[in-house]
Amino acid sequence: MKTLKSIILGLALLLVCGAVNANPVNDNENLTATHAVNTYIDAITRGKLNGLNDVLDQHVKFNMLRGKKMLSFDKKEMMDFFKGDKNVEQDCVTSTDIVESNTDIKVVKVDMKYKGFTRSNYVTVANTGDGWKITNVYSVFK
Repeated sequence: MKTLKSIILGLALLLVCGAVNANPVNDNENLTATHAVNTYIDAITRGKLNGLNDVLDQHVKFNMLRGKKMLSFDKKEMMDFFKGDKNVEQDCVTSTDIVESNTDIKVVKVDMKYKGFTRSNYVTVANTGDGWKITNVYSVFK
């Protein structure tokens, strides 16, 4: 009987120690800068919207220079636009280059090369405390 009590006590102690050392679940684990940029590229080039809302900061701004006219959009306007292009594949070749990178912010140039022009998106991703999120996208057409 003494052995049985010792075994049960040992198992209980093992369970308690295991629970104490368990890693907490972090919902922002996937919110890396790379994940944010890749999610944006999937949305803009392939119409894949999974996770896009999560990687866009609440106050994200989208600016687009068309000729001499500057167009500006907020998160809701862009999400509505993306929903209209859901699952639409763009006929372009996409490439990325890191323009600036440090521990708090990254600027990534996303070029979308079409037959007659190139759309360059300068995507700013910031470490917001809730993970890396897109805070600004500036697009120009060449």
